[in-house]
Amino acid sequence: MSAADRDRTGGAPAAPAFEDAAAAPRGRVQALLAALLFGASTPLAKVLTGTASPLLLAGLLYLGSGLGLCAWRALRRAGTEAPLARADAPWLAGAVLAGGIAAPALLLWGLGSVPGASAALLLNFEGVFTALIAWLVFREPVDARLALGMGLIVAAGALLSWQGAGGFALSPGALAVIGAGLCWAIDNNLTRKVAAGDALAIAAIKGLVAGGTNLALGTLLGGAWPSPGALAGALVLGLFGYGLSLVLFVRTLAQLGAARTSAYFSVAPFAGALLALAVLGERPGSWFWPAAGLMAAGVWLHLRERHGHLHRHELLRHNHRHRHDAHHRHRHLAGMAAAEPHAHEHVHAPLSHRHPHYPDLHHRHRHRHRH
Repeated sequence: MSAADRDRTGGAPAAPAFEDAAAAPRGRVQALLAALLFGASTPLAKVLTGTASPLLLAGLLYLGSGLGLCAWRALRRAGTEAPLARADAPWLAGAVLAGGIAAPALLLWGLGSVPGASAALLLNFEGVFTALIAWLVFREPVDARLALGMGLIVAAGALLSWQGAGGFALSPGALAVIGAGLCWAIDNNLTRKVAAGDALAIAAIKGLVAGGTNLALGTLLGGAWPSPGALAGALVLGLFGYGLSLVLFVRTLAQLGAARTSAYFSVAPFAGALLALAVLGERPGSWFWPAAGLMAAGVWLHLRERHGHLHRHELLRHNHRHRHDAHHRHRHLAGMAAAEPHAHEHVHAPLSHRHPHYPDLHHRHRHRHRH
């Protein structure tokens, strides 16, 4: 090993240039599955909007998520997830408030007056807001391709708001849907701060707290309860469209960061819009398909984004769900879980190398210039 290599790696052999062949594709697949589940939930939730008040319906959706995920946790193999820490509480509380209480209430209120297909596409603003917050507040790198993709999505939203000779106008319902996207964007970035922890626990806590809060508020405000059939449907829809989707989303946040995860998640509105057209029999307006084309182009640019440069990993000790990939070449003490994936506290030695990467748990370094 050369002196230069020893200097760059802190005495460890220099790692070869690589892109983790498993983590990145696994993260993309998880993000796409999360997007499809959540996207399908929007038009299906619209079917339920007339059966109960928005707050009560939001509460049932999240309660179904929380109860179902608690049952899943009880059956899960031990040692697969890292426990949440005390320091995670403020971030998780903010995420629950923004994404579990405010966002669904705004969305379900907006769905009362906005067509399901248009509402699904308007939710693409969540990805734009998520990337902007990640870039401006949490300093995730955002390159020109991501920025252009966000611009196309905004342009598509403008087309959806076109009212012919009346010019541009956003109805209160459309503003509520966009507001829900902003709240979920805040939720995404706050959840990114705790994404190393147990994804099932994070999603279950969100579901139980948000569900209970919205149910209590809805009841206090005299909201109408749904029939038993609609109630059961809301609980099941919440488990898959909110619960399972959120588990996959949180795991992807740990692997890809907030901006990239939201880029992949941007396919959710398209899944929802197509389901609304097929199931609800809605007829889109004249600007729907051009807007869909612009949004598709924006999402495509997001999916094509690549990022790689020479970077340094400082000494790091942490606990999270992982596999023994190129960044996890540590030994196990006697009695540690060996089946993968698993979670335990481990140490990363200092290392400098170059490879395509995302701002995951191990690549949240600063960028002094463009790469």
